Amino acid sequence: MIEIHSSAYRRASFALALGSFLVFCNLYLFQPLLPVMTEAFSVSATKVNWLLAAGTLALALTLVPWAVSSEMIGRRRVMLISLFLLPVVGVLMLLAESLLILSLARALMGASLAGFAAVAVAYMAEEFSPKALSLAVGGYISANSLGGIAGRLFGGFASDAWGWQGAVLGMAIFSLIGALVVARLLPQQQHFTPQRGQLRHHTKHVIRHLQQPVLWIPMLIGGINFALFVNLYSVMGFRLVSPPYSLPVSWASLIFLCYLSGTLTAKLSGSWSIRYKPVSGMILGTTISALGMWVAALDSVSAMLSGLLLISSGAFFTHSLAYAWVSQKAKTGKATATALYLVHYYVGGSLGGFYLITCWQHWSWYGVLVGGTVLYLALYALCWRLGRKQATEPVTSVAV
Repeated sequence: MIEIHSSAYRRASFALALGSFLVFCNLYLFQPLLPVMTEAFSVSATKVNWLLAAGTLALALTLVPWAVSSEMIGRRRVMLISLFLLPVVGVLMLLAESLLILSLARALMGASLAGFAAVAVAYMAEEFSPKALSLAVGGYISANSLGGIAGRLFGGFASDAWGWQGAVLGMAIFSLIGALVVARLLPQQQHFTPQRGQLRHHTKHVIRHLQQPVLWIPMLIGGINFALFVNLYSVMGFRLVSPPYSLPVSWASLIFLCYLSGTLTAKLSGSWSIRYKPVSGMILGTTISALGMWVAALDSVSAMLSGLLLISSGAFFTHSLAYAWVSQKAKTGKATATALYLVHYYVGGSLGGFYLITCWQHWSWYGVLVGGTVLYLALYALCWRLGRKQATEPVTSVAV
């Protein structure tokens, strides 16, 4: 097993973090551009949200197929195939001339990204010692945060300078370089046994995981948490480029620097899970995030930024704990379990955009407050139920 402080740990954790960084740079490249795209294609904010939703939905729908493939051909191979697809799809996106074609290209990008996202944590769960796993997952999710920040900032500033095509081309070049580095550093698997021709057993894993409340409840928590987090940022982008603020997209994209607070709390989640109960941490993260939404309601840029810092801190803390919970509680079929978590996560993010942006379009930020509060109450209810299930229901898994 890969232990903390070893050279293998440093190589593997850096390679996985870099891969995660690339995935989220590509996934969120277009998020700061949504207000601009509404004018470029003369469509509503709800329709242009497909540029974000198509990628996340396609990612969600292809996670399990990628995970099943990894059970047969290996986690490392799937991750590298995924990363080397990114520059190819990025170049294809340059050919898009309409919102529909660009959205379809974004869906193809999401499907490519899913390969790495589906199996990275499963690779860690199999190759890392338990203590190394807790820290490595925190670092991996911190890289998610940094990738989200970098992709959004690059999208905002590069599009102002060179248009959206220049932003896409620059990201494709960077993705190719990054994929080569990951291929060089990521260690070969030592604790993985291929399960060829076992599709029926993998299907049983999916069904059995979904039958266990101690697994599917944190999956729902991850989905609702992400629905709130990513789309509160989208709505804030529309708010800042509209009167009375009327900020340019490049400046409005700076709000994504608030993700840095999430980078810190994702790291802290590993220490929390060692000392305290993960469910209590999910409740704490939900509370901090909900407070941030209400602070952001104040009509000043400083209050909005403070609110976004709190939203990021709480959301990433909750996500890290829920994600690690699923990977640890699933005794077999770990790649399938973590993929199912991410299916809930990204479907929540996709559908949450249409929900909160509709609230914004019809009732401004006060509509967002009401709609968001409903989802936060659902998170509290799920955390309460998860705590009860943890105490009364053991986890069982399908034997392979």
